[in-house]
Amino acid sequence: METSATGTGAAFPKIISVDDHTVEPPDVWQDRLPAKYRGIGPRIVRAPLKEMTFLGGRFAPAMGSPGDEGPLGDWWVYEDLHRPLTRLDTAVGYSRDEIRLEVITYEQMRPGSYDVPQRLADMDVNHVQSALCFPTFPRFCGQTFTEAKDRELGLLSIRAYNDWMVEEWCGPEAHGRLIPLTLIPLWDAGLAAAEVRRNAERGVRAVAFSEIPPRLGLPSVHTDDWDPFLAACDETGTVIAMHIGSSSRMPSTSADAPPAVGSTITFANCCFSMVDWLMSGKFERFPNLRVMYAEGQIGWIPYILERADVVWEENRGWGGVADKVHRPPSELFAEHVHGCFFDDAFGLRNLDAVGVGNVLYETDYPHSDSTWPKSREVGEAQMGHLEPDVVERIVRRNAIELLGLTEDGLWPGGRR
Repeated sequence: METSATGTGAAFPKIISVDDHTVEPPDVWQDRLPAKYRGIGPRIVRAPLKEMTFLGGRFAPAMGSPGDEGPLGDWWVYEDLHRPLTRLDTAVGYSRDEIRLEVITYEQMRPGSYDVPQRLADMDVNHVQSALCFPTFPRFCGQTFTEAKDRELGLLSIRAYNDWMVEEWCGPEAHGRLIPLTLIPLWDAGLAAAEVRRNAERGVRAVAFSEIPPRLGLPSVHTDDWDPFLAACDETGTVIAMHIGSSSRMPSTSADAPPAVGSTITFANCCFSMVDWLMSGKFERFPNLRVMYAEGQIGWIPYILERADVVWEENRGWGGVADKVHRPPSELFAEHVHGCFFDDAFGLRNLDAVGVGNVLYETDYPHSDSTWPKSREVGEAQMGHLEPDVVERIVRRNAIELLGLTEDGLWPGGRR
């Protein structure tokens, strides 16, 4: 494999990114839904922008009518939902000062956002061997389909997305370099369990889930409602992947707070979520369960583990966890939780307090925060003080073990 020098004098490993994104091609659902649903199922319409705001952690676009004034963009239309493609969805190739909240068309984005061969070429530029990709239109855990009115159409749309993800995005053209991440019908844990098992049978080892389900109007992880889904993940070795914003709201402080506030504290939902899981008792009930936090960074984790252990030790008698959490939360974290980062020098300086085996690397392509095309250089600068075997674990080995990849870092199901 191609390598490059690091500050230790060793070669920097080819990256396995556990948090990139795909912008779905326009035909994903139109090619796969029954004919009767194509008129209301997800489809692309080119239309002008009427207005768009992103304040207090909420994204609010409004689509204009044909002939209206305003910049043209490509919009996903699904039932009564209108969601535009924006520059923030696919910002790579633009300077930071050029990245604004604006609508775009497919022609205005980098082709690697939606085209497999072009994606592989952009991965080559960035020293990336393999990548696991979260959705765009379905949002980070498929909540678009959960919020829709027609549940039958929602379930068909989820299965169509998963089929496209496995058979095309991660299909033969990808040569095992793209790692599948599938969705579930969040409104029914039994159906979710069936979808996990269906995809596990074809080699999928990661499923998207919400960091804070109650914000989607769903049960919390403290209930038993999710147990069929968790049992399916436990039995099949399917990792539960939670991306920042998968509760449909980014952290913020007030309704008028600018996006910069939320962007600074993006880790907050991961923090809340991780404490939920550590205090839920689920890791003891489902001993093979693994969860990962995409784009949450890692520098905040040591204090939360320290505080959680203190609360468990001193307050569990009245804290509601004595009967279900029988071990220190930090021990449960070490066995079940993985933090993911793309730019966290502070976290890497405190790696011992997080755990070398609990950290994964990512590039966030093609989002505005992405380190593309300099993810290798960022890694070299921030990991230069670490031993080569530690760098290897962070950049490759942990992902290989967690996601069931081959020894050379490829998805086995994509090498047929």
